[in-house]
Amino acid sequence: MLNKRIGILGTGSSVPDKVLTNADLEKIVDTSDEWITTRTGIKERRIATENESASTFAHEASIKALRNSGINAEEIDLIICATVTPDMAFPATACILQDMLGLKHIPAFDLSAGCSGFGYAISVAEGLLQSGQYKKALVVGVDLLSKITDYTDRSTCVLFGDGAGAVILGEVEDGYGILASELGAEGSGAEFLQIPAGGSVKPATKDTVKNKEHFIKMAGSDVFKFAVRIMADCTQRLMDKVGLSPDEVHWVVPHQANVRIITAAASRLGIPEERFFINVDLYGNTSAASIGLALDELALSGKLKEGDHVVMVGFGAGLTWSGLLIKWGGGKNNVGE
Repeated sequence: MLNKRIGILGTGSSVPDKVLTNADLEKIVDTSDEWITTRTGIKERRIATENESASTFAHEASIKALRNSGINAEEIDLIICATVTPDMAFPATACILQDMLGLKHIPAFDLSAGCSGFGYAISVAEGLLQSGQYKKALVVGVDLLSKITDYTDRSTCVLFGDGAGAVILGEVEDGYGILASELGAEGSGAEFLQIPAGGSVKPATKDTVKNKEHFIKMAGSDVFKFAVRIMADCTQRLMDKVGLSPDEVHWVVPHQANVRIITAAASRLGIPEERFFINVDLYGNTSAASIGLALDELALSGKLKEGDHVVMVGFGAGLTWSGLLIKWGGGKNNVGE
């Protein structure tokens, strides 16, 4: 069973209708469009309403991915949802999604690896599909970071947005699909990106709420330095595993956190920046949704061709990182809609 090649059969994505521009943020905190754009490349982001939750967008992205793959929901026998903003602490949002899709009995669970979660979830799903226990998996990366963002903190509130990206994984032709993967973590950097309260270390109290300890706290400079290093190093290791040169990588779909991180990683790798798919200007940092959302847009654009080598690489809280190198195609359908 282990010689099966697993690849992406279809993609889908979903974002809220509400747009929050840099001009809007200028009215909320002491910032400016120029300051945000220069430092991050972000111009706007999508923000969920009070009545929308992670499952709202996970469901829509999943429906699109199913349609684009030409696969019926009943063929899915595994669901993994990567998120740090689940509908609730438990049950898993993947279980809620399972029910929304009208599926029964199949395994469904959430995975938490911050912004690296999408890559983590795909790697876990690949291993389970390789084992022969399951045939087709739905993997969703979804986060509504607006729900855990302090809009009085100008250093973080300009960064984050909401959305979901989904893929259907299954067996593809030999030579296609996932050629190499890498997961990693540096737990010593856990304090650089966290929500301090709400867990077993510091359960919710009136004081934790008053002190805004249920919002994202980030040591921006430390995360930036880690991100530039790990994005380049992980991508290089993936290329080395497969024996590819930078010239043979057609597309890099990076975590969309900051355009300066992407530019720096491109420079280190010697891969032209135009081969990095970038949409951070439109959506901001959508955490675990980021790569899936970008991959779907790339597929939709018509620029992604059968046989293209694609690197998906991300970093996140933990500190974690994930990377995948795939050869696009080899399945029934490999496009977005």
